[in-house]
Amino acid sequence: MSCSSCAKGADGKPAGCKNNGFCGTSGCNKLDVFDWLTGVPLPGGQTPFDAVEVRFKNTRKSFYRNANALQLNPGDLVTVDAAPGHDVGMVTMAGELVRAQMQRKSSITDTYELRKVLHKSTQEDIDRWHSARKLEDGTMLAARTIVHDLRLDMKVTDVEYQGDGTKATFYYTAEQRIDFRDLIRKLADRFKVRIDMKQIGARQEAGRIGGIGSCGRELCCSTWLTDFRSVTTSAARYQQLALNPQKLAGQCGKLKCCLNYELDMYIEAVKSYPSQNAKLKTRQGTGYHMKTDIFEEKMWYLFKMPGSAPVMAGFPVEKVREILAQMKEGIEVDVDFAALAEENEAAKNAGVEAEPEYESVGGEDELTRFDSKIKSGKRNKRGGKGRDRDRRGGGGDRPQGQAQQASRSGGNGQGPRPQQGPRPPRPDRPQGQRPSRPEQPRTDRPAAPERQAQPDRNDGGRPQGDRPPTEGGRNRHRRHRDRRGSRSEGQQGGGGAPDTPPAA
Repeated sequence: MSCSSCAKGADGKPAGCKNNGFCGTSGCNKLDVFDWLTGVPLPGGQTPFDAVEVRFKNTRKSFYRNANALQLNPGDLVTVDAAPGHDVGMVTMAGELVRAQMQRKSSITDTYELRKVLHKSTQEDIDRWHSARKLEDGTMLAARTIVHDLRLDMKVTDVEYQGDGTKATFYYTAEQRIDFRDLIRKLADRFKVRIDMKQIGARQEAGRIGGIGSCGRELCCSTWLTDFRSVTTSAARYQQLALNPQKLAGQCGKLKCCLNYELDMYIEAVKSYPSQNAKLKTRQGTGYHMKTDIFEEKMWYLFKMPGSAPVMAGFPVEKVREILAQMKEGIEVDVDFAALAEENEAAKNAGVEAEPEYESVGGEDELTRFDSKIKSGKRNKRGGKGRDRDRRGGGGDRPQGQAQQASRSGGNGQGPRPQQGPRPPRPDRPQGQRPSRPEQPRTDRPAAPERQAQPDRNDGGRPQGDRPPTEGGRNRHRRHRDRRGSRSEGQQGGGGAPDTPPAA
């Protein structure tokens, strides 16, 4: 339902009234009530009920006495008495329906204790009201900053200014009792208005803020639900729902209010079923109740038979009653699980309509059309130097068995290196000797002192003999290179002397 100005725009498209909840027909407001007594004539000689329902910001409503007998209709802006000053609100209900609402909420229909409606709001009152409403967002943000500085365990959810701008009501949520005396003093010094703190629950907070639920519609607490009843997990158990907090909780963090909507029907249906604590004792074993399908009128039992795996079977309610009656008479019941499974399958297939014949010609309607993997070219799984040598074409000097062994090990130091034959001697280099650069004396730094030769050890931990020390740092890299060569030759050939050249 929407107001008349929300129905169509200039080009025929839906357009908002842009009145921010102050439209004349009250169709965009929260917690609307359908006045089913509109147009019903009163009995002769009876005066209309002298009270109206006035709605303020979000879901706050209250009843006021129409002491001046004003002609008030739903959607009229009125100025009402407040403590202190006055406030501006919108009439949402008038007439005999107000009497019924008062009796339902408070069981009192006496209007002498209610505050009065002063008059219909003038343009000056409305302008002052709108100017006060514009300060609410900034006030709420500043209040949250002050609460954070004071380290108070509370959350300011909303701020509502009074119609005359002399009072501000701060709505907050907190798990424990809060001492906000310092907070009130700072807020009063900051905003120069009277401060009123009002604590609300998580459900009231969701109703004031509003939102869209998991069902795709507006929240019940912000559209029509006014009385919040406690919701427990037993409501989900009666309805055979999985106890998943993420699905059972609403946006307020509490259990969804809609769990109570159909709870009474489930309770009445379960009362007519056999007790869930009863066990079915048969020749095949003892059956323990697992779940009850109210819609199909079946009860599922788990039978634990000695020497075989447990079996789950579903019985109609009448069959369960029959088995329980036979158990009371002492008759031993025999259950055919194969026939029972066929009956359940036939009943399941009977309720399913035959699918129409359809053939996807191009395959564009298949669900797995996006699951095809990208086909890549064949890649050489060999790693390290063997792969580079194969690319360069230089791997012909190794036998085929050694090449396969290198490809398995990966060639990156993770596995054993294949044993290779001796390299052919170079014609420009004498065998067993390495060319050395001519040493030139350096005068920029003194020669390194002689160091005591230390026994070198190979992988087996055995000393390899003394090695003459070298002077200077020029032959340092050559010594390390010779040591690495001796270790590799020792691993391959059984550990030879480091200075012994490989055999030709």
